[in-house]
Amino acid sequence: MIKILSICSIACFMAIQLNAQLPEDAIRMSWSVPSGTARNQAIGGAAGSLGGDITSTFVNPAGIGFYKTSEFVFSPMESFFGGKSQFRGTSDRADKEYQFNLGATGLVVGSSNPNSKWNSKAFSIAINRAANFNNEIFYQGQNDFSSFSESFAEEFANSGLPINTELPTAPLSFGTKLANYAYLIDTLTIDGTTQVVGLPERDALLNGTDFLLRQEKSISTSGGITEIAIGYAGNMNDKLFIGGSLGIPIVKYERKTILSEYDESGNNDNNFNYARYIENYEATGGGFNLKFGMIVKPTSSVRAGFAIHSPTIYSIRESTTGSIEADLEGYLRDGRYSFADEDSIYTQFDYNVPRFRYDYFSPWRFLVSGSYVFSGVEDVSQQRGFITADIEYVTHRSSRFRSGDDLSDDDEYYDAVNEAVKSSYKGAFNFRVGGEMKFNTFMTRLGFNYYGAPYNDSQLKARKMNISGGLGYRNKGIFVDATYVLGVNRDVDFPYRLGDRANTFAELKDNNSSVLLTVGIKF
Repeated sequence: MIKILSICSIACFMAIQLNAQLPEDAIRMSWSVPSGTARNQAIGGAAGSLGGDITSTFVNPAGIGFYKTSEFVFSPMESFFGGKSQFRGTSDRADKEYQFNLGATGLVVGSSNPNSKWNSKAFSIAINRAANFNNEIFYQGQNDFSSFSESFAEEFANSGLPINTELPTAPLSFGTKLANYAYLIDTLTIDGTTQVVGLPERDALLNGTDFLLRQEKSISTSGGITEIAIGYAGNMNDKLFIGGSLGIPIVKYERKTILSEYDESGNNDNNFNYARYIENYEATGGGFNLKFGMIVKPTSSVRAGFAIHSPTIYSIRESTTGSIEADLEGYLRDGRYSFADEDSIYTQFDYNVPRFRYDYFSPWRFLVSGSYVFSGVEDVSQQRGFITADIEYVTHRSSRFRSGDDLSDDDEYYDAVNEAVKSSYKGAFNFRVGGEMKFNTFMTRLGFNYYGAPYNDSQLKARKMNISGGLGYRNKGIFVDATYVLGVNRDVDFPYRLGDRANTFAELKDNNSSVLLTVGIKF
């Protein structure tokens, strides 16, 4: 038996009709738990009505209006990630990794004027980690239901192109071109009808034999969204605080995906032994957004906050490279291959195209918050603590994409992607709650947050949940806060998508944690 090893590599993704955007891309950019200072994270990230923390710049900028002096803060953070998975009855675990990040860091400049109805005003400039993409996912299991090659066969069949089409100029996606060149997909005629099929299912369709695969998928992601923001707020008679901020998020996302499947039917002559699809994807870009908010303080103990976040308008550039490796047990259709030895045959397929660009509009966010301060007096040194809570609504299904090239004719493609986003996702509520107890110069804090599932399908069980606790020290204008955050998250991952049947997916449990330290000085 001749073993065929096809290694097909492509330098970049074709820009015409080969766009990589999927509904998952919208959620990756919008369903995240942002960081903040250690104090803010210790109370669950609830910053909608409390004020007096630089994190307010990113949540409710009206909170900056509580400053009457100035301060500088620095918040280093170490994150640990990796989780469990279950796919078609098999459980697995990804390797643990760690990554250094930066929480809310920056400068607030405040000033007071007791002779004006605007008692004080404040300006802030800060940087914060708005989303953390670092993660490791691995799952595997047996599948007698479908093969990932079928997604490529389905796309090729829908294109109407001949199987021997010239691939460099064909309007086909990255993986489908690779699969065609490696003969992982090919035509098959049964009862006079010719169809495009994946090689793993070819023998089962032709001879009615058993079809059983072991599938594996590993995903390694890195990067995040780092947001720089400028905020301004005013304080009217210590009763009404109004503020706004301009955010400039910077995106860097890298993903390496390895999707493999192995024949476990026991048949050594069915034209398929294994296949491995490797994809390296990178996206970089930036954008801008606006945030507006107000905080009402009817009494010294009670505070209510309201904020609205506009969609972030991103401009993203992406590139994709990868390969397909396949052992097809001697299956050949032409003389394309050249022999390296009697057991193995190799091919190489390359072309170069420019990086692709698109625009993404994130969802709207609406925030309502409330706080109660114990011993609520204006002198913060006399306050004994507080409890605070946020409720946030995110319009996930309003996310949308459009071409970043004015000369592009991809409107029909993006209309289809945006319709898929609307049908796949729904609006979701996020909840954050926390509290602090103060003992002279020392504080203890606890917090909790819950980010609801954005998926429209109730079978897709997902949520992000964090439990946090921390300590703080404040004395003579210097403060130090330390916090530990434990994330217990659930999500799903589709190894591939098919249009003619229900899609199989993996259930993921991501147990991550972070350690934050904030050091600040008032002046």
